[in-house]
Amino acid sequence: MTDKLRIVHCFRSPVGGIFRHVRDLAEAQIAEGHEVGIVCDSTTGGDFEERLFKTMEGKLALGLHRTPMQRHIGPGDLASAWRTYRLIKELKPDIIHGHGAKGGVYARVFGSLLRVSRSRVARLYSPHGGSLHYDETTRTGKVFFALERLMERFTDHLLFVSNYERKTFEHKIGVPTVPNDVVYNGLQPSEFIPVTPAPGAADLLYIGMMRDLKGPDLFIDAMAAAEKSLGRAIHAVMVGDGDDLPRYKAQATALGLEPRITFRPPMPAREAFALASLVVVPSRAEAMPYIVLEALGAGKPMIASAVGGIPEIFGAKSPAMVAPEVAALSGKINQALAEPGIYAAHMPPLSELKARFGADVMAKHVQKAYFAALDTQAR
Repeated sequence: MTDKLRIVHCFRSPVGGIFRHVRDLAEAQIAEGHEVGIVCDSTTGGDFEERLFKTMEGKLALGLHRTPMQRHIGPGDLASAWRTYRLIKELKPDIIHGHGAKGGVYARVFGSLLRVSRSRVARLYSPHGGSLHYDETTRTGKVFFALERLMERFTDHLLFVSNYERKTFEHKIGVPTVPNDVVYNGLQPSEFIPVTPAPGAADLLYIGMMRDLKGPDLFIDAMAAAEKSLGRAIHAVMVGDGDDLPRYKAQATALGLEPRITFRPPMPAREAFALASLVVVPSRAEAMPYIVLEALGAGKPMIASAVGGIPEIFGAKSPAMVAPEVAALSGKINQALAEPGIYAAHMPPLSELKARFGADVMAKHVQKAYFAALDTQAR
């Protein structure tokens, strides 16, 4: 077995945490001498993502390949799947690493098809939340979880980004029947350098996708409630994009907050961190959000929902975490803005963050899983 691998990362939407995770893995794998390629959707992402792709293209020995991929299962899936399979087959990978629900199905099905003609290709899957967000009591949830259980037959290794994600898998789908590991997301060394607020910075920052799952509506309502409690104006910046953005702008206007909330398009996280003093992550559900790690690495005090893998970052009893509810968020905003120095002391130590959430640590564990999967197949 050669130590140099041909690795293809397959995922649907090149936005958010999955895209960030793949970029970091690809960078580390290229540095280790592996040949890496990316296959993803061509219909999502904007100018910000295009700029990120341009920085990567010259480094990807197996290329960047974008083709339309539907988010939901439908008639267009057959044509999309066929196009994606032909792309991956031409790349002749040793490793197919699927990320998210759609990427996970494609990677495992196509990897299995390649085994018909080739004897050496490992199929790995990282859920990144994905289908695990569905309610197991609904018809849709039952369908997706049955599919996930079926797909385990075509999986060589499962990689979870948090213990919470693995426990959710066990609860909704069942105890994994294949080798699996928890590998936390990781930051680059340059991301453990503090970012100070710029002159005239706002009080609060929301940065993320503009969809209810991430809680921008909770952020806006909590800001309005906190203003009443504090008896003063609060200024905020909301950075991100999404189909629901017009609804959140309308919500801010209806609450009389429009002059004090500035909406900005997607931008690098560290650039956004300089725009405000306090970061708020009001998500209703998460697996292991990069934005929490990035903010803490930049030395930013923050408020985060106690959901998903976030308690694994802060510690289960951290006072920096709240329930994703308006009253809890507004109360914590009051506390953080009233006593900023005391509140900032609740953040995890930087040395601890580096040891647990470094990109080098993440890449090392993922590579170990790759070789273990190939070794098992060879035996």
